[in-house]
Amino acid sequence: MTALVIAEHDNASLKGSTLNTVTAAAQCGGDVHVLVAGHNAGAAAEAASKIAGVSKVLLADAAHFADGLAENVAEQVLAIASAYSHILAPATAYGKNILPRVAAKLDVGQISEIIKVDSPDTFERPIYAGNAIATVQSVDPVKVITVRTTGFDAAAASGNAAVETISAAPDFGKSSFVNRELAKSDRPELTAAKIIVSGGRGMGSGENFKILEPLADKLGAAMGASRAAVDAGFVPNDWQVGQTGKIVAPQLYIAVGISGAIQHLAGMKDSKTIVAINKDPEAPIFSVADYGIVGDLFELVPQLVSQLG
Repeated sequence: MTALVIAEHDNASLKGSTLNTVTAAAQCGGDVHVLVAGHNAGAAAEAASKIAGVSKVLLADAAHFADGLAENVAEQVLAIASAYSHILAPATAYGKNILPRVAAKLDVGQISEIIKVDSPDTFERPIYAGNAIATVQSVDPVKVITVRTTGFDAAAASGNAAVETISAAPDFGKSSFVNRELAKSDRPELTAAKIIVSGGRGMGSGENFKILEPLADKLGAAMGASRAAVDAGFVPNDWQVGQTGKIVAPQLYIAVGISGAIQHLAGMKDSKTIVAINKDPEAPIFSVADYGIVGDLFELVPQLVSQLG
């Protein structure tokens, strides 16, 4: 029994989500191999070889893998799939674009967003916006799985696996990379941040989100938002935390002016410590908060910043 992890990377380095996915793969039992499909991606493959628990890294290097097109990466996975009992990828936009294609071609059901491995064929995943946990058993010969990275610790960088270069699958030929627009920020990436400061509809406007910036700066935090704030046009879409946004589990999550709709709670309730600031004492966010402050955020946030020194 051997598991294959599809590495998420930028050709030069691995994304943190790969480390959590390796942990899930190791819990499935047997060896763990990592596939790095990219172009001039030797550095990413070398990084993968250092992950604890990985026994082999497969490097498929070709120009048509440079931009991570799902169609091409899926073809590479399918070319080697027969050797594996489990195929896993992080439940990020990258992984969720590739694995459904793989599952369909293999004619198996995908098991999505697992948060726990009970046995090699049985997994747990959240349903109903995280209000229930489904235990799913698969009888398929190959288990195709996306991993909710907040459910698993990141694997340590203490391994020494061999890197094997394999033949690259041909260009699928039906898609091409046009361009990529990246949001640039000096703050940590939202899904990898240890501290997040989020604002909601209670902020009142996009201009008012500037009140949160000194707090985020003091803490070295990423900034996030509820769907209500995003839908109102206060902040960009890539700030959204929640069931239809980004799933996060930082060490500290500060929710400011966020009522705590079920959609938002589904994306952050696994945070280690949750602090809520809201003027409504009945706001649902207080049901998951470790610390709650009832009051006017426009007074409390500057006070909090001043206390931080």
